[in-house]
Amino acid sequence: MIEKKLHRNNKSASKILSVRGHHPHIDPSAWVADTAVLVGDVVIAAHATVWFQAVVRGDVGAIRIGEATNIQDQVVIHCTYQKTDTWVGDRVSVGHGAILHGCRIEDEALIGMRAVLLDGAHVGKHVIVAAGAVVLEGQQLTSGFLYAGVPARKRKPLTEEQKKWILRTANNYPLYASWFQKKETKA
Repeated sequence: MIEKKLHRNNKSASKILSVRGHHPHIDPSAWVADTAVLVGDVVIAAHATVWFQAVVRGDVGAIRIGEATNIQDQVVIHCTYQKTDTWVGDRVSVGHGAILHGCRIEDEALIGMRAVLLDGAHVGKHVIVAAGAVVLEGQQLTSGFLYAGVPARKRKPLTEEQKKWILRTANNYPLYASWFQKKETKA
């Protein structure tokens, strides 16, 4: 039985749905856009952001989103029933339209726009998955590298500047969310 509830998080009207006795848990410091959908066994950690039209569907498995992680517009996160959960670490940026399905992403990674990560994929710390890349089922991405292509292949080691860029990107998203939380002032 699915129970429909409206969640008012930072003056948002996101769709928060309970299913099979599980209800999403959202840290009070997190921000969820008004058109995002969160379902079931989902935990959103402190300072994380979930953007417009993102779907985080924990109906068949657990989904965990780490601290200061951003799930950008139209991202879909799901799992496979009785097989996989999805775990996204701290300070991860998941680009617009990406699909995360039953995978694990370590801290301080960046998943490019429209990238697809399949069941059992494991992304190490300080990894960039390029836009449009497909990380195959069970594929292991070694920490500290850029992966690109279909299927995703190791292309080159990340530079220190790229590692800083990953953190800078993650750190910017709580700022962007704050713009939506402020009251309009009359002139």
